[in-house]
Amino acid sequence: MKSMGPSLRWLLLVGLFILAACSSAPMQRVPAPVSEAQPSVAATDAITTPADIATPEPGLLRGKSRWVPVAWSELPGFEGDALFEAWNAWLKSCERPGPVFAYLCPEVRRLSIGGDAAQRQWLLDRLQPYRVEPLQGGLTPGLLTAYFEPEFEARRTPGGGFVVPLYMPPVGLNAGKPWFSRKDIETLPQAQAALRGREIVYLADPVQALVIQIQGSGRVRVTEPDGGKRLVRLAYAAHNGQPYQSIGRWLIDQGELRDASWPGIRGWMLQNPQRVTELLWRNPRVVFFKEETLGDFDAGFGPRGAQGVPLTPGRSIAVDPESIPYGTPVWLSSEGANLVLNRLVLAQDTGSAIVGPLRADYFVGWGDEAGELAGRFKQALRLWVLWPKQPR
Repeated sequence: MKSMGPSLRWLLLVGLFILAACSSAPMQRVPAPVSEAQPSVAATDAITTPADIATPEPGLLRGKSRWVPVAWSELPGFEGDALFEAWNAWLKSCERPGPVFAYLCPEVRRLSIGGDAAQRQWLLDRLQPYRVEPLQGGLTPGLLTAYFEPEFEARRTPGGGFVVPLYMPPVGLNAGKPWFSRKDIETLPQAQAALRGREIVYLADPVQALVIQIQGSGRVRVTEPDGGKRLVRLAYAAHNGQPYQSIGRWLIDQGELRDASWPGIRGWMLQNPQRVTELLWRNPRVVFFKEETLGDFDAGFGPRGAQGVPLTPGRSIAVDPESIPYGTPVWLSSEGANLVLNRLVLAQDTGSAIVGPLRADYFVGWGDEAGELAGRFKQALRLWVLWPKQPR
C-alpha cells in the first residue's frame, strides 16, 4: 500500500477511536461464535428463580457477577422509557432464544402490537429485576462505551483513487494459527498471491479500512463495473491470528505524543502523512469479511451480534456472557457528558474488551454521526437483569 494522507473526516474518526483505545483496554470487535442457546450454568453457578428464594438477601451468583433482587422502583426512569423501541430488539432475540426466555417469546410477539401500558405491566408481572454487582458486592459503577457500523463508498474494481482492498478469508487460513501480518500482506509476494482474487471491494482510504476492521463489520455503497450502485454489508468472517495493537499506544510509547488526545493525534497525522502506513502497520491484525446483501428491511438493523441476531440501534448491547447470558433483557442506566440513558436493552453481542459484570458496549447505529458518538463515548454504568419470575 502506498502512503497516502487520509481525509480530515476520517482522521477525526480514527483519532476518536485511538483516544478510546488508549484510555481503556484495547478492543477489537471480533464476534464470538454464534450461540445456539444460552450457556448452561454449572451446578456450582446455578441461577435460582425468585419463587425458590426464601429471602432475597443472598442474591444469585452468575459466573463473574452477583445478582441482587430489587424492587422495580429502583430502576431509574422505568416509567419514562419508550418500550416499543426495545420490543424490536426483543423480537430479534426471539429468533434465537435461549431456554430461559424461549417460553416467553410467544407473549413477547403478541405484545409487539400492544400499547406501552400493556408492555410495562407485562414486565412487572412476568420478570424480576436483579441489580448486577461484582462478586465481592458493592455499588461501584461500571463502564459503558459505544460501537457502530461504519459506512463508506467503495468500488468493485480498483481505480479512481479506490485502491485499498478488503478481502475474503484466504484459502488455507487456519483459525488459531498466526497468518501473515498487515505489513506482510502489503509487502510480501507470497501473501499477496494468497489473497489474489479474494478482494471484495476497494476503499479510498487506508484509515477507513482500519476503522471497518476494528468494528468488525461495515456497510459499503459499492459502485459496480457497469456503473450501478448497491448497498451491501461486509460481515466479519475471520482474522489473521495476529494480536490487536493500539496505534495510539504506539505513538505514546515511541515518544511521538505525550498523550493520546485528539489534537495531538490529528496534528501528528497531518504533519506526517508519509508515515501513516508505518503507523497502521503497528497493528498487525487484519480482519477478513464476507459480503451480505442489504435489503430495505435489513438495512434498518445492524450486523449480527454474538447471539446470532441483528443488532438494533440504541437497544442492543455487548456484554460479558459469563455474567449476563445472550438474549437477556437488561435495564441500563448511564449518565455522562455525551448522553443520559435509562432504558431497556437486550444483551445480544460481546467484544474482546467487554469483560466483567459491569462492562457493556452500546450499539449506536451506522454512519458518520454514529461513528463520532461512539468514538468519544465513555461513561459510568449501572445494570439490572430482568429474569423470569418462574419457569413454566
